[in-house]
Amino acid sequence: MTDFARSSERGGARLKFLMVMAILGAVACAGYYYVPVAYHAYLYKDLMQTKVDAAAALAYPPAWVTDQLTKSGPEYGVPPETVITPTKENDRMQVRVQYSKRIEFPGYTYLYEFDHTAQSTQFLGKTK
Repeated sequence: MTDFARSSERGGARLKFLMVMAILGAVACAGYYYVPVAYHAYLYKDLMQTKVDAAAALAYPPAWVTDQLTKSGPEYGVPPETVITPTKENDRMQVRVQYSKRIEFPGYTYLYEFDHTAQSTQFLGKTK
């Protein structure tokens, strides 16, 4: 094999290595910015479910759910302009939360849309 063929093979390996590293870097960067926002949204969905279940079980008014979710919002990275819509019908509480959050990637801005509705579970003793 000639020296030229060996050097071009080494150059090809370097190019492949750089491409793989660039892809891994992009995935790591996306994970670094996106994963915390998605994780906080997941935890907030769980909080929503807990609050509507408590409100239904203890016969709290819908405004109580709004107040509790608003107070807990900053802890979960929820923006202040969040729309919280609680409703109560047939001894069941329901709350819908909507917000948008910008995730700034290097050179790109992603708009994370959160729109989740939590409904209280129907308890065994409350059938109609």
